[in-house]
Amino acid sequence: MSESGRCYEDFVVGAILRHPLGRTVTATDNTWFSLLTNNSNPIHFDRHYAAQTEFGEPLMNSTFTLALVVGLSVSDISRNAVNLGWQDVTLPNPVFEGDTIYAQSEVLSTRESRSRPHMGIVEVKSTGYKQDGTVVIEFRRTVMVYKRGHAPVRPNPVVAG
Repeated sequence: MSESGRCYEDFVVGAILRHPLGRTVTATDNTWFSLLTNNSNPIHFDRHYAAQTEFGEPLMNSTFTLALVVGLSVSDISRNAVNLGWQDVTLPNPVFEGDTIYAQSEVLSTRESRSRPHMGIVEVKSTGYKQDGTVVIEFRRTVMVYKRGHAPVRPNPVVAG
């Protein structure tokens, strides 16, 4: 995918987009995200407490996992878009500190926007998975995407040489 991202016309129903980056999650990510979002469940930041659960160690905050997988998909899905919603979020397996998360998305549908003729609506199903292939999150996401020629243009900086 180009640095400028996909426009509405670039989405093909049925396409599988394997997002190029992965990210290893850390205890710092977990603690900061939990504090930032005021999530006071000790399973995310209290190792002693978490050791007493069936998981035996801290779980990554599930909304961090959602945000991370959305972020991993931006270059392919939403660089030229705005989010309209997330549906059917499921978390079939836990994420732990030290796991590396990868993602892919399938284009489920496209349609013209009824209210904004310079945009289209795209629905995708995104899947996040660990380094061993274990699926950790799945969700449907709907975005409103600019059509070609209507996306905001980033300036080309003058590079001194």
